Amino acid sequence: MDLPALRQSILENTRLSFARSGGRGGQNVNKVNTKVHAELPFALIGGLSMAEREAARRVLDGMINKEGCLSLSVDDERDQAVNRSIALSRLESRIRQAAHLTAPRRKTKPGRAAREKRLQGKHLRSELKKSRAKSRILSF
Repeated sequence: MDLPALRQSILENTRLSFARSGGRGGQNVNKVNTKVHAELPFALIGGLSMAEREAARRVLDGMINKEGCLSLSVDDERDQAVNRSIALSRLESRIRQAAHLTAPRRKTKPGRAAREKRLQGKHLRSELKKSRAKSRILSF
């Protein structure tokens, strides 16, 4: 993943629109457009390999609309500029998390020391249980 190219493509291709935000803010909330709605066409995201792009599309499928744009809204703060930077950073972090490829797990077997330790633990547990048993005296 090429992070500078990813950041650059997000900055260049994200369309931002603004609306009035609900919530706190007093009289200011009815006058100022502080809510930010960000849309990023998925096809224009750069800095990802084909495998990373497919993984991101699978994970972010619920956030992609019919036009193929990745969209989100932010109205966390009262300031439009702060909400704009939050929206861009959230887009980047969600794309990075979704495009992260995990290496396939290689099967391994436990080593000799681990096997011996496990068997020793089983033996100790067995001895403990045997020591708790009452001796049985057979009477006729």
